[in-house]
Amino acid sequence: MITDGGGIPLATILTGGNRNDITQLLPLIEAIPPVRGRRGRPRRNPNALVADRGYDHDTYRAHLRQRGIQPFISRRKTRDTNQAVRWVVEQNLALLHQFRRLAIRWERRADIHHGFLALATSLICWHRLPNAIR
Repeated sequence: MITDGGGIPLATILTGGNRNDITQLLPLIEAIPPVRGRRGRPRRNPNALVADRGYDHDTYRAHLRQRGIQPFISRRKTRDTNQAVRWVVEQNLALLHQFRRLAIRWERRADIHHGFLALATSLICWHRLPNAIR
């Protein structure tokens, strides 16, 4: 799961249980939909990416810099400096585990589980929106 700074889930990818997180970094960046802002082309890439030590690899840092994304990833075997910022993603993962169907996977088919995941992330987005927009 990749979120923005306010905790809105931008993209989720369903993988196997024993996959490394680093293998899904670039597909998650690609899965972010274009965001409209000022006039002109919609922005696709974020300005910065904050991640934990599991994403520490020089080739992925280079890929992020080529896309114009500043990586804030702590180096392995050092003190974690991004822990105060990463709580947003951890909070979204905790919110996803409140849904019973997502806490323990009951479905064998991945498309059904992905549908429940999309429904849960849209409910999280709905609750995070300010009341003035609703």
